Amino acid sequence: MSAILILYSTVDGHTLTICKRIARVIETSGHTVTLARIEEAGEINLSAHDKIVIGASIRYGRHRRSVFEFIDANLSRLERQPNAFFTVNIVARKPEKNRPETNPYLRRFLHKTRWKPQLLDVFAGRLDYPRCRPLDRLAIRFIMWMTKGPTDPSTVVEFTDWARVDAFARQVADL
Repeated sequence: MSAILILYSTVDGHTLTICKRIARVIETSGHTVTLARIEEAGEINLSAHDKIVIGASIRYGRHRRSVFEFIDANLSRLERQPNAFFTVNIVARKPEKNRPETNPYLRRFLHKTRWKPQLLDVFAGRLDYPRCRPLDRLAIRFIMWMTKGPTDPSTVVEFTDWARVDAFARQVADL
């Protein structure tokens, strides 16, 4: 069985929730999983893991800089072993934008990095207006209004397709 490292970058915590679900599914296959924030990856012996998975959320149209810094610093390692990447964003709530080949944020990510992950996916995230800071809530409501999404400031909606997350986890286990 494999030792799998799942690194995550999250703003509001939902990407971590998805990573924990992926870890549970993978562990049921007999693999071991280490879960860590991508900012803490420098403290981890990457060579002790057979596979590396990176999950990263989008905020205001961008992945966090730490994701690109990790990839740049560890590109040769990523290229030598089985690997996967997924992104989490609210745009993926739309059927026409919920696949790796149709999601604009994943396409932009792939254009900005030299890394070519072996396995890719995109998952819709969670919208939780009450937990947002006032300025973030206002900006996100405007974006949702423009994209015909929910704008009620009391709205909490989880758009994540958990069956799809589970399928991705099984694919990672089989890499």
